[in-house]
Amino acid sequence: MAPAATVIVPARLASTRLPEKVLLARTGRPLVQHVVDAARAAPGVGRVVVAVDHARIARALRPFGTECVLTDASHPNGTSRLAQAAQLLGLGEDDPVVNAQGDEPELPAAVIGAALGALLGSRWASIGTVASPISDPRQAHDPNVVKVARAPDGRALYFSRAPIPHDRDAAGPPTGPAAAHPCLRHIGVYAYRAGFLRAYAAMEPTPLETTEKLEQLRALERGHAIAVALAEAPHTGIDTAEQYEAFVARLGGPAAAR
Repeated sequence: MAPAATVIVPARLASTRLPEKVLLARTGRPLVQHVVDAARAAPGVGRVVVAVDHARIARALRPFGTECVLTDASHPNGTSRLAQAAQLLGLGEDDPVVNAQGDEPELPAAVIGAALGALLGSRWASIGTVASPISDPRQAHDPNVVKVARAPDGRALYFSRAPIPHDRDAAGPPTGPAAAHPCLRHIGVYAYRAGFLRAYAAMEPTPLETTEKLEQLRALERGHAIAVALAEAPHTGIDTAEQYEAFVARLGGPAAAR
């Protein structure tokens, strides 16, 4: 039996489009605490830790009993911060670790469980992650929505900001034989073994990663397999004030805080 996973939620105080968004708390809880609560409910998870870059985040989460670890402020990406957190927590080489984004407060617990299941259920995967079918054609052509092409065994073939697969003969969503390979939206939740996570974070960026601005391509270019589970994931991240206002409205404000 695999040991219970540790979910690490990278939370950075500085954010460009929505300043200090992880601390926004009009729902009665800081934004990142919603992610923590979802992770605590995920199957296979035994511990949830927020990897912070500033003591203010830790102080804001203290009333909720949330465990935090202070990481360097200068990390180039979330994977690097995650790797340091795993080291500080003393996780063993084979301990499973899940990376859940700190700005996705409506992340379903089932999605975290699906990423973990994709890793632990495969004998060939170095990383487990999740994808969801795209029903809105506009998302397929939106470069802010990352897409993934997936083999029948669940192995990731490629990630891109462009619509993949591309149906050469149709202007709209895939039809006929192409419909068997729908356009999939990649959900940015990852599961790793702690030992691989540390090695992955230390790898130099690769050409496809640099071109697409997608860090997971580093693993594919280096020959590491990524297992992609399918799960319903209608949620979106919070990047703007308008998105946060809509999130607060969906929850019904402080009265709906769980």
